[in-house]
Amino acid sequence: MQLELTLFYMFSAFALFSALMVINAANPVNSVLFLILVFCNASALLILLNAEFLALIFLIVYVGAIAVLFLFVVMMLNIQIVELKQHFIKYLPIGAIVGFIFLLEIYLILNYDLTTISNFNGSDSLMNAFNNQLTQLHYTNWVNVNAEITNIEIIGHIMYTHYFYLFLLCGMILLVSMIAAIILTVYRNRFVHKQREYEQMSRNSREAIYFVRQQ
Repeated sequence: MQLELTLFYMFSAFALFSALMVINAANPVNSVLFLILVFCNASALLILLNAEFLALIFLIVYVGAIAVLFLFVVMMLNIQIVELKQHFIKYLPIGAIVGFIFLLEIYLILNYDLTTISNFNGSDSLMNAFNNQLTQLHYTNWVNVNAEITNIEIIGHIMYTHYFYLFLLCGMILLVSMIAAIILTVYRNRFVHKQREYEQMSRNSREAIYFVRQQ
């Protein structure tokens, strides 16, 4: 437990530091690299919370696709180094207001005290009667049964068992879109002779034999 708490604080500190460096770095390439580091730290935090599927989604989608795309675009456009601090004072009041509202919402959510059932009149006798009836029932505690099953196993079981036809349909749609993109972007050279099977099989005797007059 102490090790998990230490890792949680460590990854949280790295994530906050990387997030600050994203907006403070003068070079856009460095900003994208710090953004990738933020996603990696967030994935580590999700792994500590036993949310392996979300952690892998962060690494595959955000780091493997979006952040790398940002990095390629920034490098291909050859964006010059800009000084972001020159506009810092200009947008400081708006940022301070938005940050204060965000922190106030977090405080209200964390400080919100839910009204328990024990505050109602006559709830003690009702809860005692409910507990007495509950002890006489035989039920299965599915929380303990599913404690050893990971999130990826559960999602994979549901996806490939109950919704396998939707998964295959998505694969067919992606395959058709890929083939359509290849057909639309392929370069056709009319000087290159290719074999056309449909035209060959659809020919008849009148079109296949013809006379050529020699002069």
